Amino acid sequence: MYQFPIGAIVESFKQETHEAIKTAAAIGVQGLQLYCTKGGHSPENFGKEERRQLLDFVKSHGLCFSALCGDLGRGFGNPELNPGLIEKSKRIIDLAKDLETDIVTTHIGVVPSDPNHPRYQIMQEACYSLAQYADSIGAHFAVETGPETAATLKAFLDSLGSKGVAVNLDPANLCMVTGDDPVQAVYTLKDYIVHTHAKDGNLLVKGNPEYIYKAVHPVPEEFQGIRYFEEVPLGSGSVPFPAYLKALEDIGYRGYLTIERECGADPVADIKTAYDHLMTVMAEN
Repeated sequence: MYQFPIGAIVESFKQETHEAIKTAAAIGVQGLQLYCTKGGHSPENFGKEERRQLLDFVKSHGLCFSALCGDLGRGFGNPELNPGLIEKSKRIIDLAKDLETDIVTTHIGVVPSDPNHPRYQIMQEACYSLAQYADSIGAHFAVETGPETAATLKAFLDSLGSKGVAVNLDPANLCMVTGDDPVQAVYTLKDYIVHTHAKDGNLLVKGNPEYIYKAVHPVPEEFQGIRYFEEVPLGSGSVPFPAYLKALEDIGYRGYLTIERECGADPVADIKTAYDHLMTVMAEN
């Protein structure tokens, strides 16, 4: 029987934070991931006492933070914006430590498959800075999979010479965007995986990730408005969860499967469905 802890993203419940925490506890999840990029939970607006109070509330419901979400929505492909984005990312990982987690998940942009692409070095320099800071405090910035294949991401991470920038493996993103095999991705990225998202979906139209993630500005008009993929309730899409969890077991992963639900009319029901499906798969293996 597999025994991965299951978490959920607080914002996926579409409830006020404290209500979402109560709902998560009632469903049975063990961990929470919180968005900390803007509003009341961004580091500049979230004081030490407020952090302590929220952590106490989470613990009082038998939960902990599996990670924070520090995706600032721009990636690290623009050298003019990077100093500010890097600085805020560092403050988010400081916040993570205050909330007793060592992981901040983020999108870094689309890693070019060609290391000679001009954006490659820009992203390398930014991620090297993030990695050095994370290493200095025993933490990880975890890159969410999806914009590029697992092999391309591994080569990029290998170039940093550090585990300070690691991987948040989202199997649905791989299925929905690149069409990459999420099971093989586990083995490819095994040395870097520190957190995962439990999500499901389908690829509808094969597209260029550079356009899907808006790494190119402007996106050519003929590639705008296309529905490239669909997110669906966990267990009803293209992610082969039995084989995927077996791969995680094979590599010795012991971190969280954190449920993410970004759409749907009844997110609480969908999160409960996801939790039940994951528990069933684990019990059967």
